[in-house]
Amino acid sequence: MQPPFGFLFDIDGVLVRGRTPIPAARKAFQKLLNSQRQFSVPVVFVTNAGNCLHQKKADQLSHVLGVPISQDQVIMSHSPLQMFKHYHDKHVLVSGQGPLLDIAKHLGFHQLITIDRLQEIYPLLDMIDHERRPKVLHTPAVELPKIEAIVLFGEPVRWETNLQLIIDVLLTSGYPGNPYSQSAYPHIPVLACNMDLMWMAEAQSPRFGHGTFMLCLENIYKKITGNELRYEALIGKPSEVTYHYAEYLIRMQAAAKQWKKPIRTLYAVGDNIMTDIYGANLYNRYLEENSRAGSKACVQAKAAGGTGSSTVSQEDDIDNPWESELASASATRCLSILVCTGVSNPHTEVPSDTRKSITETVFHGHRDFRFDPALVEPDHVVTDVDAAVDLIFQLENFAPDENRRTP
Repeated sequence: MQPPFGFLFDIDGVLVRGRTPIPAARKAFQKLLNSQRQFSVPVVFVTNAGNCLHQKKADQLSHVLGVPISQDQVIMSHSPLQMFKHYHDKHVLVSGQGPLLDIAKHLGFHQLITIDRLQEIYPLLDMIDHERRPKVLHTPAVELPKIEAIVLFGEPVRWETNLQLIIDVLLTSGYPGNPYSQSAYPHIPVLACNMDLMWMAEAQSPRFGHGTFMLCLENIYKKITGNELRYEALIGKPSEVTYHYAEYLIRMQAAAKQWKKPIRTLYAVGDNIMTDIYGANLYNRYLEENSRAGSKACVQAKAAGGTGSSTVSQEDDIDNPWESELASASATRCLSILVCTGVSNPHTEVPSDTRKSITETVFHGHRDFRFDPALVEPDHVVTDVDAAVDLIFQLENFAPDENRRTP
C-alpha cells in the first residue's frame, strides 16, 4: 500500500550526537523497512551540516543506521545553492571547513578562492596571531581578480582570520588589498548556509554553530560601518527553499517506486526549535497559503521579514529538470515533531505564556527571521526518533509490511 506521507529527518541531535549514534535511531529505521528490506516510506535527511559532500554524509548515515542511504536522500545546508546559477560563474570567496572547493564545484561554482588562499596572497591582513605575522614585507605575487560574492558554508576553524578577511573583502568592494572605501555600501553579495546558533554534539550542553559566527560577523560589520550586513540569501533550515527542495526529493522517491498518488503530508523530525520546528512550521504555512492561493508561488530563500530578497521562481533561467519541479508543491501540510535528545528542552525553551515579550535570549533564530510563537510550537513532542516513527505510523494507521497493515 502506498503511503501518503514522507519523513524529513534532522541528523545531529536526532540520529547522532557528534560521532556517537543515538540508540533509538537504528531501532527506528528498522521499522521503516518493508519485508524486502527497502524503505516503505519516502525518507529525506535534512541537515544544516555543510562540511562534506553529499555522498560522504550518505555513507556515514548508512553506517550509523544500518540501512543503505543514497546521496539523493541527503540535503546539506548548501544543497539549494545549485539553484543560484547567477553566481556560479562569478569569482567567489568561500568560508567554512572541510573540502570547500570540492563542495562548491559540486554545486556548480567555477571561480573560487578560500580564506586560506586569500591569507597567503595578502599575509599582512591577518595580524591577530603574532606567530603568523610575516617576518618580511613583500608585494603580493598574484594579482587577484575582484571578488564578486561571498559564500559562507559553515563555521570556520580560525574565526579571527575569517572575520578579518571577510570584513576586508566587504569594505573594499572585493579588492581586499586596497584601503577601506566609504562607497563600499551596499556591499557585494553574501550568501550564507546554516544559521544554527548552536548544535548538539557529545558535550552535555550545546556548542556554537555557524549562526554564532554569523552573529559575530554581523555585529563587527555594523560596529565598523554603522550599516547592517545584508544577505542575498539565507539557506538551510529554517528557510523555505530547503524544505521545498526536500519535498522535491520525496516526490522523486515516490516516482521511482511508480506510486501514482501524491505525497500529501510531510513529517519533519528535529531537535532544535529555532531551526527544525520553526522551519517545518514556516513551510507548513507556505503550503497553506499556496493552497489557498491556488497558484504556483515562488520559492523564497528567506522568510518574510528579511533584510534582502532572493527568490527562485518559474520565470528564472531553469536548466535542470528538478528545478522546474521545485516550482510546484504537491504536499498540503508539513507537521513538526520535536525529539528530546538534542538541543531543545521543550519545557524551558519557550515561555508557557507566549503572549509575553520574547527576548533575544530566548529566540535563538537568525535576526532576519521574525519571531512568531506559532512557528516555534511543535505539533508533537516525543522522547526520541523511535517514538517519533511510532507516533507517525499510528497517526497514519500505517505499517511497513502491507500484510501487517492495520484495518
